[in-house]
Amino acid sequence: MLICHQHDRLDSIGLASWLASSMRLVGIVEIRGDRARLRRAIRREWDRSGTLGLVDVIAFRIFARLRQQASDARWTDEEIERLRKRYPARLDDVPRIVVDNPNSEAARVFISGVSPDLIIARCKFILSKKIFSLARHGSFALHPGICPEYRNSHGCFWALANRDLGRVGMTLLKIDSGVDTGPVLLQAGCAFDEVRESHARIQSRVVTENLDRIADTLLRSVAGTATAIDTSTRASAAWGQPRLTTYLRWKRAARRDQHRFNGVPAVP
Repeated sequence: MLICHQHDRLDSIGLASWLASSMRLVGIVEIRGDRARLRRAIRREWDRSGTLGLVDVIAFRIFARLRQQASDARWTDEEIERLRKRYPARLDDVPRIVVDNPNSEAARVFISGVSPDLIIARCKFILSKKIFSLARHGSFALHPGICPEYRNSHGCFWALANRDLGRVGMTLLKIDSGVDTGPVLLQAGCAFDEVRESHARIQSRVVTENLDRIADTLLRSVAGTATAIDTSTRASAAWGQPRLTTYLRWKRAARRDQHRFNGVPAVP
């Protein structure tokens, strides 16, 4: 079972094709736009960063829409085509439901009806126990960041901005009641060009370029042979939304350091 956002075609088509080829995809829960969630996110960022910080976040969103959206959309189309060729699968027959909230009763009934062995979550919602406990062998998040150091939705951005290039990557973790706090089963990265690529493209690539490793880890988890990575002695931090001032500092540093870093992050 895949839970993802309706507007995110890289997940609803690309990752769905991978799942349908690697396993048997029994259903997709798609989340449509949720204005209430957006308002909550704005409120949380205001509480975290204050008025100036929130303005900085909004400025980045405007900048990204004007300067990066078209290029990232073209890359997304190309990446979906690549994934469809690498993982050919028919998606027309896969049952789908569209909901405003994956924790809704409609979602619970739908998921219960197909009795999944695994749930894969690619969504900006904290799944309730009544949802993540429905999968026979557990629910898992493909988190775009290295946990526990970079929790929340923009881990790659903050690792890049902090010049923590060895932790630009993704984390496969088993979902529990916390926020990106469950057992970590896999951490992986990929080669990237931080001067020319947006953080959004990089944080997508660290997932899509490791799908075979992710599938292997999931299957070993079902078989009971996967071993969790010990993160108990590592620092834990939850990060907020990207900011324009931070982005500009990151890109200046990336241009300065482009000859000092040669590609593949050494993800712990």
